Amino acid sequence: MSNSFAVRTERLVKTFEGVEIIKGCTMSIPHGTIYGFLGPNGAGKTTVMKMLTGLLRPTAGRAEVLGMDVVTHRDQILRNIGAIIEVPIFYEHLSASENLSMHLAYMGAEGIDITKALSSVGLEHTGELPVSKFSMGMRQRLGIARALIHRPKLLILDEPINGLDLMAIRDIRTLFTDLVQNHGMTILLSSHIVSEIELIADIVGIIADGTVKLEVRLSEMKTQYPGGLEDYFIDVMSGGHEIA
Repeated sequence: MSNSFAVRTERLVKTFEGVEIIKGCTMSIPHGTIYGFLGPNGAGKTTVMKMLTGLLRPTAGRAEVLGMDVVTHRDQILRNIGAIIEVPIFYEHLSASENLSMHLAYMGAEGIDITKALSSVGLEHTGELPVSKFSMGMRQRLGIARALIHRPKLLILDEPINGLDLMAIRDIRTLFTDLVQNHGMTILLSSHIVSEIELIADIVGIIADGTVKLEVRLSEMKTQYPGGLEDYFIDVMSGGHEIA
């Protein structure tokens, strides 16, 4: 598969107890883009992301991240990506900065400004407050800070705006755009919230029933659907479009 893509899968399959959850999933994410992974709850977004991050092993098919096979180069891939998969887990008795320090030690990363990372997600004033005292939104912000602090080439973020208020969502949206445009990152961002994907993504991949139905650039979609991504999404989900 081509190295021009940060993520590339071909006919990816994942089976649990004889049941195919992911069914021949093919997707392509160019470097330096925000890819909005859109689909209803239970469509398979999280399962695909778990295979890309090495948390699950594909049953069949092939997946590459940063030009490396997810099965044979798992450790090397993990050093170059940041991720939030489902609910972030932390050392509850430690502060935000202490949690990030532990993460950097685990990653073998040195000389990184923890205060700057916390500031980027609005947690610069949390001090010694243990994470056990954090709200859901604060925990989500810390998860984002941990995902990006070691300067990964790729961020894989599963529903990253869960628990965030409107102001925080706007701030995180600005942060993600800056990471891609000014720091060369690529972001795979899942959500079931169509409006949020429409505001931030360069490319949208729509998954349903374990299969990516279609991938399209937002700029191209808007020429065909003046009503926006919601109309397009509904059309795809009703069978109006399929991958050729």
